[in-house]
Amino acid sequence: MEKVVDINYFALFSGYALMLIPVLALWYYKTGLVKDTLIATTRMTVQLLLVGLYLEYIFKLNNALINIAWVVLMSVIASYTIIRRSGLKMKLFFIPVLLSGIISIAVTDAYFLGFVIKLDNVFNARYFIPVTGMLLGNTIKNVVIAVDAFYKRIDEEETYYRRHLANGATKKEALLPFMRDALRVAFNPMIATTAIMGLISLPGMMTGQILGGSNPNIAVKYQIMLLITIFSSAVLNVVLTIFFSNRIAFDAFGNLKKGIFRN
Repeated sequence: MEKVVDINYFALFSGYALMLIPVLALWYYKTGLVKDTLIATTRMTVQLLLVGLYLEYIFKLNNALINIAWVVLMSVIASYTIIRRSGLKMKLFFIPVLLSGIISIAVTDAYFLGFVIKLDNVFNARYFIPVTGMLLGNTIKNVVIAVDAFYKRIDEEETYYRRHLANGATKKEALLPFMRDALRVAFNPMIATTAIMGLISLPGMMTGQILGGSNPNIAVKYQIMLLITIFSSAVLNVVLTIFFSNRIAFDAFGNLKKGIFRN
């Protein structure tokens, strides 16, 4: 097998010069996103470096309780990010978003790791942590887009929503058009990308596996299942998030509460 080429830390950090391209573009067009970009990049770097150190030891320990605790921590961070980027109030939406994320992860992880791969221990650190991290990382964007589209459109088209209720529609029936549009906005790009995945480029995870020395055929099979698992987890997460959060976002008369948005 061909030797895997490592990236030393000097080469790794010299790669940050590429960030000048997006930073200068965002600064030139006065988007106000330069600070957020730098903070996000710094957080990503620190988190991944810590994860690398953590995984080196956690794979040796392979303790189910520690692995679960790490996944719960990742879920908490993901929930915080989703609510913050959606412009909703943290104290109202944190529990529904966290609960939805944990349920969607539990369902898809159990099926993929337990039924498809048939691991004797689904909490095996080498599989459980990377797969769960990939699910969380790839579903955050979809949940943010869907939740933002769902609640903001209801707020903007309040008259349209109330007209449905006044004409005898149930709350579920009145919310259906908003739910449908939220799912379309969140998943139409993902469906388009999935449809041509592999024809125009190698997916990121598959590229990483091949560069890491894996057999391309094995990498392809894992990538197929990961794409299916990610898509399923993302849809389930979005549906559950909106389902659970609807319990606290509307008053007893079916009206959207004005206090759900962060000022």
